[in-house]
Amino acid sequence: GKCNVTLLNETDVLVGYLEKEDCFFYSLVFDPVQKTLLADQGEIRVGSKYQAEIPDKLTEGELDTRVQEKMETKVWDPNNQLKDAQIDQFLVVARAVGTFARALDCSSSIRQPSLHMSAAAASRDITLFHAMDTLQKNSYDLAKAMSTLVPQGGPVLCRDEMEEWSASEAMLFEEALEKYGKDFNDIRQDFLPWKSLASVVQFYYMWKTTDRYIQQKRLKAAEADSKLKQVYIPTYTKPNPNQIMMPGSKPGLNGAAGFQKGLSCESCHSKCKQQTHIP
Repeated sequence: GKCNVTLLNETDVLVGYLEKEDCFFYSLVFDPVQKTLLADQGEIRVGSKYQAEIPDKLTEGELDTRVQEKMETKVWDPNNQLKDAQIDQFLVVARAVGTFARALDCSSSIRQPSLHMSAAAASRDITLFHAMDTLQKNSYDLAKAMSTLVPQGGPVLCRDEMEEWSASEAMLFEEALEKYGKDFNDIRQDFLPWKSLASVVQFYYMWKTTDRYIQQKRLKAAEADSKLKQVYIPTYTKPNPNQIMMPGSKPGLNGAAGFQKGLSCESCHSKCKQQTHIP
């Protein structure tokens, strides 16, 4: 008889597959290249084994016996004493300090020759994260946080992957991306072995927000539209079935049955004019 074989979905219950008659399931497929059995789909982290285990809340006066070194680090307290307007003002100061720090740095002055480019670089997430981390470490004291942004040695300079990479490294990345696509392991191994995998991935997602990515995307779309599809049309020598040759009549050009006087139409079986063609 007939049976039904379907893929075992991780979000379904296994009993639902077993209760059906003549119903079978599979979860692995054979890879002819690796000659191994692999999962047919990516793993879906759904279910009780992927849920976080929330410990019981400590009672009043109970000590926390957990190892604090293995716990996560708190980086922001939403219940701080500062108002939203004060935090926004501090972020503006952090951007200004970042712009000034780039003006003092020789390498940044070469890569960011204009004030607008330096200000744009100082407005990215790396500066905002550093400013918010500074507030957290100084217990949201604005005066202490301000002094931390500008210590005795000069203003603190925070740079992300977009600034750390040179122009030649960015060109290598674009060439590798054109060849391998988003296979970051091959990109790093063959083109940028001195970069870490995390650095390559972070640079890719920042590079996608630049004008250069938009320009390359437009150029590729224009190249795809400009490609002409060549179609070969052979010489047509097949006779027209609507034109019937009478016995003894001469064929037309290229062996086709040209119009012959005295022929009857195959549809109405009457004499038709030369211009009349009834399919």
